[in-house]
Amino acid sequence: MSASRLPLSYYAATASDASQRAPLKGALDCDVCVVGGGFTGVSTALHLIERGFDVVLLEAEQLGFGASGRNGGQIVNSYSRDMDVIEARYGAETARALGSMAFEGNRIIRERITRYAIDCDLKEGNLFAACTERQWQGLKAHQALWARYGHAELELLGRDAYRREVGSKRYTGVLIDHSGGHLHPLNLLLGQVLAFEAQGGRVFEGSPVISVTPGEPACVRTERGEVRASKVVLAGNAYMSGLLPDMERRSMPASTQIITTEPLTDAQARALLPTDRAVEDCNYLLDYYRLTADQRLLYGGGVSYGGQDPNSIEGAIRPKLLTTFPELSDVRIDYAWSGNFLLTLNRLPQFGRVETSVYYAQGYSGHGVTCSHLAGCLMAEALAGDGSRFDAFAGIAHRRLPGGRTFSVPLSALGAWYYQLRDRLGW
Repeated sequence: MSASRLPLSYYAATASDASQRAPLKGALDCDVCVVGGGFTGVSTALHLIERGFDVVLLEAEQLGFGASGRNGGQIVNSYSRDMDVIEARYGAETARALGSMAFEGNRIIRERITRYAIDCDLKEGNLFAACTERQWQGLKAHQALWARYGHAELELLGRDAYRREVGSKRYTGVLIDHSGGHLHPLNLLLGQVLAFEAQGGRVFEGSPVISVTPGEPACVRTERGEVRASKVVLAGNAYMSGLLPDMERRSMPASTQIITTEPLTDAQARALLPTDRAVEDCNYLLDYYRLTADQRLLYGGGVSYGGQDPNSIEGAIRPKLLTTFPELSDVRIDYAWSGNFLLTLNRLPQFGRVETSVYYAQGYSGHGVTCSHLAGCLMAEALAGDGSRFDAFAGIAHRRLPGGRTFSVPLSALGAWYYQLRDRLGW
């Protein structure tokens, strides 16, 4: 089979590399077989080949087909559960270990861009916007919490000052992370793939994996070939099915939707986002937005549990955009798309091993851009013989979803409705 084309999106339309790789045919041997051509898989493969491993990467569709090629493009630090929650639930030792890595994914991304001269429209800074007084107090606590873990590049702006950052009246204040940023995620991915291939890495698209048999060597089978490898890395995240059945009972795909406007004038762009930083609000089902390199407003939000799309993506997201920027009522929407990310019950990623030869990392719960790059580094460390940092994540227990995936979808939707109500009432 040939690889599927990428779903139509702003990113696919402006991708730096439109070429497709051939499917796997026949049998290959290597040190490590990586399954999944998104950020986790490509980051792992690149870190490994830099260490001298012989690596084969298999992608079921086309590189970047999943969340890595469809997300909001924001470099957001830390995890989907913040450090105070981690410390309270898992203890001081786990919190120290995860806290020491909370801002590393950001640094890895920037190192990759610099080392390999990746053109992915990197822009500096992102901010969190409070919609209520309660959220504003939460941002103050957030700043103090991150400072405890060594991250001091944060700036609070209250109601009288934040408009120099965001031209919307809906907020009570913002917290700027000067170390954050935003970029074209698909081009970041493709740039790393080219770096991997330049060092001898082998990539096959249109090669869905049928089975993985642990062993010495492990065997990874596709419809038309197989890879024998000392180690296997499973990195399919929300788009992998059947290869990690136990973890599938402990995670759930969720869909988020994005629209992108026509190019805006300089005056329009400056009025919306004067400093060109990315924004996400503090609601439970948050909105997020930023300007692209060609001055379109890229706006996303909402979550559909189970991965189902609304009948109209533009119909679901445009009202959110107009709540924030009513002056854009006449703007044309040029792109609308959705994509799945993998949600865990505790909102922390799932790292682990199956027997001794199969490793996995997934379930970033909305913080995949940075955390997936960290995962690739930790996976490479573990496969090279030092699993201490990998094990800090692997030691976190993950409970099964109540009722399994089938019944967890309506339960999650009910819980989300409750938190949406809290956001609206300012509780």
